[in-house]
Amino acid sequence: MEVDIIPRNLEDERTRSGRSRKRKEKVTAPAQSNLNDKNARRYLVELGNGNFDENDIYLTLTYEDLSRPKTIQEAEKNVTNFLRRLKAKRKRNKLDSLKYILVTEYVQNEDGEFTKKIHHHLIINGGISRDELESMWSIKVPGQKKRKVLGYANARRLQPDESLVGNGIERLMNYLSKDPKGKKRWSSSRNLKRPIMRKNDSKYYTSTIKKAHKSPDMGMSLFKKKYPNYEIVDNIKWEYNEMTGWHVYLKMWKKSTERVI
Repeated sequence: MEVDIIPRNLEDERTRSGRSRKRKEKVTAPAQSNLNDKNARRYLVELGNGNFDENDIYLTLTYEDLSRPKTIQEAEKNVTNFLRRLKAKRKRNKLDSLKYILVTEYVQNEDGEFTKKIHHHLIINGGISRDELESMWSIKVPGQKKRKVLGYANARRLQPDESLVGNGIERLMNYLSKDPKGKKRWSSSRNLKRPIMRKNDSKYYTSTIKKAHKSPDMGMSLFKKKYPNYEIVDNIKWEYNEMTGWHVYLKMWKKSTERVI
């Protein structure tokens, strides 16, 4: 869970009184062609954290020179066909429906030519062996039974990240959504759990936040009390705004409910 705290003063309370507020709503997905925006990168990290873990697969798909697509549309057709065959294979094997996040990375010049080798990054749910996944990166050749390999495919199981209370998906999603030198397009399957935004019932007045910021632990004890079922990871991030004062950002993981025997 990620929490943004922007304190409200008495004037805000008078203005807001009588207004109904949505308590729970889905976070709006960013444009699929834009990963330059901070909120877009944050959304992608939340999407990955909420749907994948170390039982799932990170897959990189590249192209040989002779198979390199000439347009982004051709590249997307290749990866769409790959996903279609992957869905069919999961269905034949009686596995859960395919879940995925896809990021396509490339650089084009003014003439539309690729100046950086186009490639695809995929995060998918597990169930199919890595060897099988890599062998499926191919296309059907007209008049031939044998399929043509498109390029190099590398499937790896997602690894735990020792620096986080959680798994390495966050580190990977940050890497995939980093500020690109070229362009990145992303998409995902419709069956993913979408990030949810909840309006906090607690009211943080400016005085409360000021007091927390001046405390020896920079508000850690206050927020631990407010969110007893969560573990706060990283440092609490404070940012000062001349209009509204101190803003606070918290990142937390839900505490395990498993009993240790």
